[in-house]
Amino acid sequence: MDHRPPHPSQRHVGEPRLPLLAVPFALIAAVTVVDVLAPPDVHLGPFLVAAPAVTASFAGPWMTGFVGAVAVAAQVTVAVVRTTATDLNHTFQIIALVLISIFVTVFAHLREVHEKQLTQLRSVAEAAQEVVLRPLRDRMGPLRLASVYLAAEAEAQIGGDLYAATRTPNGTRLIIGDVRGKGLEAVGDAALVLGAFRAAAHQEADLPRLVAHLEAAVAADPDGTGEPAGEPGEAFTTAAVLDIPDREMTVRLISCGHPPPLLLRGGRVIPLEVDHPAPPLGLTQYVDSGFAPQSFSFEPGDVILLYTDGVIEARDAKGDFYPLPERAADWPGDGPDALLRHLCADLLAHSPGGSLGDDAAMVAIERISGGA
Repeated sequence: MDHRPPHPSQRHVGEPRLPLLAVPFALIAAVTVVDVLAPPDVHLGPFLVAAPAVTASFAGPWMTGFVGAVAVAAQVTVAVVRTTATDLNHTFQIIALVLISIFVTVFAHLREVHEKQLTQLRSVAEAAQEVVLRPLRDRMGPLRLASVYLAAEAEAQIGGDLYAATRTPNGTRLIIGDVRGKGLEAVGDAALVLGAFRAAAHQEADLPRLVAHLEAAVAADPDGTGEPAGEPGEAFTTAAVLDIPDREMTVRLISCGHPPPLLLRGGRVIPLEVDHPAPPLGLTQYVDSGFAPQSFSFEPGDVILLYTDGVIEARDAKGDFYPLPERAADWPGDGPDALLRHLCADLLAHSPGGSLGDDAAMVAIERISGGA
């Protein structure tokens, strides 16, 4: 299973939300009627500026300008009914309303242009990301796999979350990671890491040499430009790299600054914390650290959950982080697909409006009886 839930619904840029249009027109009608019936020393005309201002928050420039014109016409009607259109007080109210209507119409135009740019950039980034993140196979040797990618809210730039799996003569190797930064640059950095992993995962004999190969690829071209590195720490990727042998009931893990995988076993959730984590890829040249793998038991029926920090850093309305280990423990246990469906629904329910502030990825791996 490789599942990408649809992105949170987005209306077409500049398309008015029809139910909301009733608000400015109702406001214009109410102010006009009350102003006509009010005593001579009471003037409610200034409240009409709220109509185009409110419209600019959700509609395009044409609708905003139209509402502004209706508001001006209403103000002229009030002036004619109460005194005359050339009355000094009403004249200044009309002029002010015209100027404010023009201002908010220009604002609506600029907002529409900005929304179109964001939509285009995100569409390009998503298309590039779909090419980079190839679907994972449902079955690889004695493993069942499932993966999911949750996009952030529409206004957020797409992230550099990555995952991949490949078969080797003796087992399966996987990587999950998160590139520093957002947008197309992050997608390009993710492609660099994934390309290096796919090229070397079944060539390097042991896990430390594979991770060293990934580090060399990131350090050689830290920003995807071919230029030398800039300031230390400008480009890096957190990653967890796993080697799961077919005939050994273990998993070997090297963590490069990435959140620890979770092992689900018999209703328990066990974080796979390594004793000696390595720095994120791209930073080991500044920190004296080797790539030491650590082995953990991984038996038939066990499930390993990999995830990026977009999952555990999702906040609810009170600002509390998503408690992934607790929620994973509630999983009834019916395969990796069911686990990710359970967590996705729960994560979106945890986030206000069902929108995440950052992209999030999860991969679930279950060991089943028998080898390939």
